[in-house]
Amino acid sequence: MDNCLFCKIIEGKIPSAKVYEDDKVYAFRDINPQAPVHVLLVPKKHYANVCECAREDADLAGYMLKKCADIAESEGLKNGFRLITNNGPDACQSVQHMHLHILGGEQLADRMG
Repeated sequence: MDNCLFCKIIEGKIPSAKVYEDDKVYAFRDINPQAPVHVLLVPKKHYANVCECAREDADLAGYMLKKCADIAESEGLKNGFRLITNNGPDACQSVQHMHLHILGGEQLADRMG
């Protein structure tokens, strides 16, 4: 996608603080962190949202969950972490490229909103 922020980050056209990369996914630190550790994990292939990704490539969606666990471990999130994905306008999805937020590093609020 020509105008997709995350596609540009994956391509290196926009700088990011890379946490992890392989042939399928790219992970980087959120520029507006909501917790001491706030990493975004995105597929390199563009999917508008998690539902599109799950329907078109369930194997990739499962792979991304495993990578979230690996990243959380490498980030030292031994006491747990929160995994969030927003899907569509009612969920306030701000970038139309499927992404998972990995949040942790402190006791998170019980209420998410």
